[in-house]
Amino acid sequence: MSTIDHKTLESLEFPEVLNEIASFSITELGKKSVLSILPFKKLVAIQPELERIKEFSASLNGENTIPNHGFEAIERELFLLNIENSTLEISGFRKILSITETTRILISFLKKYETFYIHLNAFSQKITYYASFSAEIKKVLDKYGFMRDDASQELSMIRKRLKLLKSKINSSFNKSLSQYNQLDYLDEIRETIVDNRRVLAVKAMYRKKINGMVLGTSKTGSIVYMEPQKTLEYANELSNLLYEEQEEIKKILKSLTEYLRPNASTLKNYQEYLIAIDVFYSKAKFALKIDGVMPLLTKKRKLFLKDAYHPLLLLTNKKRKEKTFPQTISLQEDNRIIVISGPNAGGKSITLKTVGLLQLMLQSGILVPLDPQSEFCFFEKILTDIGDNQSIENQLSTYSYRLKKMNQFLKKCKENSLFLIDEFGTGSDPELGGALAEIFLEIFYERKAFGVITTHYANLKLLASELPHATNANMQFNSSTLLPMFQLNLGEAGSSFTFEVAQKNGIPFNLINKAKKKIESGKIRFDKSIANLQKERTKLRKTSESLESEEQKARKNNKQLEATNTRIQDKLESYQELYDTNQRLISLGKKISTLAKNYHNNKKKKPLMDELFKIVMVENSKLKKNKPKLKKDKKIINIQQQEIKQELEKKVALIRKKKKTEKADQKKSIPLKSKEKLKIGDRVRMMDGNAIGTIDKLEKKKAFVNYGSFTTNVNISKLEKI
Repeated sequence: MSTIDHKTLESLEFPEVLNEIASFSITELGKKSVLSILPFKKLVAIQPELERIKEFSASLNGENTIPNHGFEAIERELFLLNIENSTLEISGFRKILSITETTRILISFLKKYETFYIHLNAFSQKITYYASFSAEIKKVLDKYGFMRDDASQELSMIRKRLKLLKSKINSSFNKSLSQYNQLDYLDEIRETIVDNRRVLAVKAMYRKKINGMVLGTSKTGSIVYMEPQKTLEYANELSNLLYEEQEEIKKILKSLTEYLRPNASTLKNYQEYLIAIDVFYSKAKFALKIDGVMPLLTKKRKLFLKDAYHPLLLLTNKKRKEKTFPQTISLQEDNRIIVISGPNAGGKSITLKTVGLLQLMLQSGILVPLDPQSEFCFFEKILTDIGDNQSIENQLSTYSYRLKKMNQFLKKCKENSLFLIDEFGTGSDPELGGALAEIFLEIFYERKAFGVITTHYANLKLLASELPHATNANMQFNSSTLLPMFQLNLGEAGSSFTFEVAQKNGIPFNLINKAKKKIESGKIRFDKSIANLQKERTKLRKTSESLESEEQKARKNNKQLEATNTRIQDKLESYQELYDTNQRLISLGKKISTLAKNYHNNKKKKPLMDELFKIVMVENSKLKKNKPKLKKDKKIINIQQQEIKQELEKKVALIRKKKKTEKADQKKSIPLKSKEKLKIGDRVRMMDGNAIGTIDKLEKKKAFVNYGSFTTNVNISKLEKI
């Protein structure tokens, strides 16, 4: 049983939240279980529950969706299993089979994907599953939930006889039908059904000519409905067999019931497991609807709600397509109590209820709508005094009821308690009631309880400013439009704007002035000072926001200028490096051009290749030396390497082209003697070679030339005679 009383749950609208969650339940028992949810007694029970709901929420939008957990309740079957000699019906076994199979599928699925469903799988592993239950029921029932023919040997024999007998009945009836139809004893309809039995439609005048039993007549009496004698005999035998079948079925069901009876508690565990899964599912669906998250849980005494929404208000505004304003509020050891003041309809009560309701939801294992970096601790007691507190049943006035509540608070409010009081001190004379409320607040403060209260009393605002671990707060109010802004502002008390609101609502100015004269000038000045402070604070806030905006713009412009300067500097460096590269390439080109001219003049390959190799080695050594510098700009390195490579390729291509041209010129200048007809024994050499050999053999256009250490075949056109 929860330590938080029912009145607190009602005043914070917790049952309404449960109704919203229950609307997602897919089973009646699951819905009933949701509506009976109460906060956990210990912090250690909250974390695993929240983790399970978080995992279930993720599954609803993910690929590995958790299988269907729907089931029919087996409450009646569990009740019968606890009664000796009772027998379950076939429909009851169908329900039990469904529950056992659904349990098996869920446990198996969560085990298979335990990486994703760590906490749900841990919860499922607590259930001991017995496959024999399903196996035994499947021996009796087929996949459609009907009794199998082979459920027992006796039933198998009975059903075979039934099948044969039904065939005989049809055969005998069809034979009689054909016989009497040929004799024209039958009416045009020939046959019909009476009491689920086929009968002949006999003309009344021929009734005595047919051997059988009369089962009825038509309204006019012109037709007599008769069952042929042979068919009748078979039908009587069929009735006996059907009775035997029912008796055998009862015997089978009795045996199966006795098998399951000792395991009734296990079957109950299966059902409770599926109910729990339905509760997880309902909570997860609700969490998706309100954008609920899992905040941080702490053992420290700290409550930090960042951008928190009242879930019911959020849902209502979503339907109306209106904006909901989030609130941020913090309670901790050095700031245990917050006193919220300000005009009515500014959102004080909603802020108060938001704190209490979210705390209740979290302690009940329900994800809450706020920033996930919010922090919650655990409260053993949550005490509330919210709303209209008149009690007609107990004949108590509002103030009497509130005093009774305060007495309960004094008994229950301790260090690990959270108290929430709306319109603290109202219901009596402002001065006397305010003084008593001040004493109560001091006591709660001394007991180190956490609390949020709303009030219009100036003495409570002053007390909150004097106590070191208490804070004033106000709901922001636009002094120009006199409309609430629904924003909680910590650090200062709020004005009630009583006369301003009255004036806006059409109360004559002269009446407001008279009312002001009725009040002590000190109180008016005090309230006016608070109002002025609020106005000044609003102006300062706007100025601060404007300055921050200007500062951000200046920083942004400065960053843009720095970025532009950096880009320009990088471009200058790039251009300088490109210029250096071009100069180096020009120098390199000149060297290669000189080499090309030398080669053209002396036709010496070796010096050419040596010089080219030296040039390449020198360029490589320069690249190595400049490597750290080149790392600064990889694009420049790539450009330089590509240009050097392209320049070298151009020069080499030019040299090759010249070489080909020279070879072509040489071929053209070959003396006529090279074209002389060659014969065996001639001394020859290759036109582009120096080695001299002797022709050993001639075959068509090829000559076999002996060079002493080896012999090779060469095309005659490539040989010249020595």
